[in-house]
Amino acid sequence: MGWTLGRYFFFRYVSITIWFFIGLLALVFLIDFTELSGRITGLPGFTYGTAVAISALRMPMIMLQTVPFVGLFSAMATLVSLNRKYELVIARSAGVSAWQFLLPCCIGALLFGGLSVGVLNPIAAHGFSWSEQMENQLRSGNSNAVAADATPWIRQKTATGDTIIGARAILNQGLEMADAVFFVLDPHGNIVERKDAARAFLRDGYWELQDVKVFKDGNIRSETTDQLPTNLKPEFVQERLARPETIPFYELPGKIEVARSFGLKANAFAMQFDSLVALPFLLVAMTLIAATVSMRFARMGQSATMILGGVLAGFLLYVVSVLVKAFGVAGFVPTAVAAWVPVVVAMFFGVTFLLYKEDG
Repeated sequence: MGWTLGRYFFFRYVSITIWFFIGLLALVFLIDFTELSGRITGLPGFTYGTAVAISALRMPMIMLQTVPFVGLFSAMATLVSLNRKYELVIARSAGVSAWQFLLPCCIGALLFGGLSVGVLNPIAAHGFSWSEQMENQLRSGNSNAVAADATPWIRQKTATGDTIIGARAILNQGLEMADAVFFVLDPHGNIVERKDAARAFLRDGYWELQDVKVFKDGNIRSETTDQLPTNLKPEFVQERLARPETIPFYELPGKIEVARSFGLKANAFAMQFDSLVALPFLLVAMTLIAATVSMRFARMGQSATMILGGVLAGFLLYVVSVLVKAFGVAGFVPTAVAAWVPVVVAMFFGVTFLLYKEDG
């Protein structure tokens, strides 16, 4: 296949992918803005401009989750449109094999995945962190209730006793808490003091509390600032509390190395890193799956059953990837295996099917 034809197929795939991405972005933004406005409308200081800004900052993170589906649908749409205009028929009649005109689409999918990991992921990580901070500034002080299933609780041990720590929200990759609650225990395990802080920051050897209410001996007093000793290291707190999605791709290797130097497994960070490395190849696998159902001659019609099967196969691959990822985070399988096995299996499936259909 010549350079001109290959470039035509490549830019056809790229243009359709861009339009799919923009269309899905607009749809997701409208849905997220509507849902967010309904949740925070009654909060003091709410404005629709703030809601738009929060939703806009959340968009890169949400779109990063939809990248595999964009890759699947754009590949299917590209091949179907080429078929309906008989361009694939003409390419075949000129001696171009399916593998040759699939190569530009696979290269486009690989580049799309690379851009998602190298550009979209860091933007998504920082944007989502900023959106959480903006939303928590609106919610700050409205409720000190800590949902048991919302954020993890941690227990620190010091020479003066144990402290159980929880918070309504975790910010700044686990180093800052919003509406935090500290239960101070005596050596016998009894609660002797409770401290509610609007903000809590992990410093070197202590927690810095701001806007604090102290409950002790049946009395309540307010403090502007307070400190609570701790021997927790930032690396442990980040590994325990931080969401891996909020850490940019380029920072993950360093976080993993430092966490493991303290004896922590860091499975969540490692799984996130391996999944991002495998993402471009997951998009190539999605392209191969799309090819198995989208390359029939136009005169034979595009079987709705075949296309639906391709969509279901793509969704099944995504679900299996998420399920195996959960096993990797839990430590049941190595994170690299959990990230790459679904991709390799899907690629083998697509290649085998195309070999059977195209080469007999």
